[in-house]
Amino acid sequence: MSVQKLTLMAMFAAIGTLASHIFWIPAGVAKAFPVQHAINVIAGVILGPLPAVIVAFAIGLLRNLFGVGSLLAFPGGMIGALLAGYFYRKAKTYGAAAAGEWIGTGLIGGVIAVPVAALFLGSKTGAFFFVLPFLTSSVAGGIIGWMVLRLIRKSSYVNLNAESHEKSV
Repeated sequence: MSVQKLTLMAMFAAIGTLASHIFWIPAGVAKAFPVQHAINVIAGVILGPLPAVIVAFAIGLLRNLFGVGSLLAFPGGMIGALLAGYFYRKAKTYGAAAAGEWIGTGLIGGVIAVPVAALFLGSKTGAFFFVLPFLTSSVAGGIIGWMVLRLIRKSSYVNLNAESHEKSV
């Protein structure tokens, strides 16, 4: 792994950890963080599936250590990051990455949250209790991530054209 990739991973983990205090959605025993989902989509596209999972794990771990997260950050965030990167790798579209986040966190993570909540948090709530807020948060975050990626691509395209124009003049 390159130093540049590790630096980006650390930067994404820091942004995801710090930005989680800005905007979150209460979800019973859990808190849903759209910024985390946006980071999952962006990291999945820029870094790939496995580094995105590491970033999601780091964010979940840091939030829990700081007392602002729950154990439910791990299954949802990590599965969403994995599928965001995997779907992007297969389809090469930002929409596919966002869809991977929605399926991974919103649906699969919401269902996996049920036994995790029962075992570790003493919650007896059903899957629909988690799926709806997880899906809402991951859809919002996926759209934010998709928009940020489009802005990055657009600004990179403008900068590349400006540089090539300057070289030709």
